[in-house]
Amino acid sequence: MKAEPLTDFSRLCVHTITTKGWGLEEAVDNYAEAGVSGITVWRQWLDSRDPSKAGELIRSAGLEVVSLCRGGFYPALEQKSREEAIEDNKRAIEDAAAMGAPLVVLVCGAVPGQCLIESRKQITDGIATTLSLAESLGIKLAIEPLHPMYADDRSAINTLSTANDVCDELNHPLVGIAFDVYHLWWDPDLKAQTQRTLDANRLFAYHVCDWMTPTTDLLNDRGLMGEGCIDLRGIRAMVERNGFDGMIEVEIFSNRWWNRPINDFLKAIKESYSNYT
Repeated sequence: MKAEPLTDFSRLCVHTITTKGWGLEEAVDNYAEAGVSGITVWRQWLDSRDPSKAGELIRSAGLEVVSLCRGGFYPALEQKSREEAIEDNKRAIEDAAAMGAPLVVLVCGAVPGQCLIESRKQITDGIATTLSLAESLGIKLAIEPLHPMYADDRSAINTLSTANDVCDELNHPLVGIAFDVYHLWWDPDLKAQTQRTLDANRLFAYHVCDWMTPTTDLLNDRGLMGEGCIDLRGIRAMVERNGFDGMIEVEIFSNRWWNRPINDFLKAIKESYSNYT
């Protein structure tokens, strides 16, 4: 089963990291002019900036503030480092609330050489420690499982099943999942785990790009939708089958595209969103 083509841009959201050559003002102006509906702001775009003013800037242009990216990176060998990570996540939650973003995306972190079971425990404990603040401010926390190639250094949460397990353990309505097709497309258990996610009402965010073959860089060689091998409309049909109708967020790390004019990239994003997503 395939999803029907998207006929407008009412669900199109772009991450600021995707068009990283633009500052926040440029991104907002260009997204709005192009008819993009939403923006996910990466935290470095808030450096030396009042997040509440950033939110006002975005909304005044007619864009929706979809999320703040990213929190996480909880695991560490030293207790002090774990405590610092928790404080950083609390700042992310506060910034999201000030900006008017409903959720923080969590790239959960890992420690090279540390047992994955221990890293996952530190992730779960870290999220639990921030929940009272998230609850007081009404901010959702979306765990983003990353592809297994990042298991040792970027995230010990590498499958949708593991992310669901963490959500089950925390058992809180503000804890859910950021579903990124780039990280999850390969999983033979994807259909069942997607259903598990939807049944628990915890699909908080949906990110798209494509997987290039060959992949020349483990971080910065993602494809524009339609350039690679991911069954984008098949996966979208899975997440929409039970009523998900949220933003479709374009998150592309690509040296190849970053070396081209940014407006050309944004035009290509819109075309691929319509033709392949």
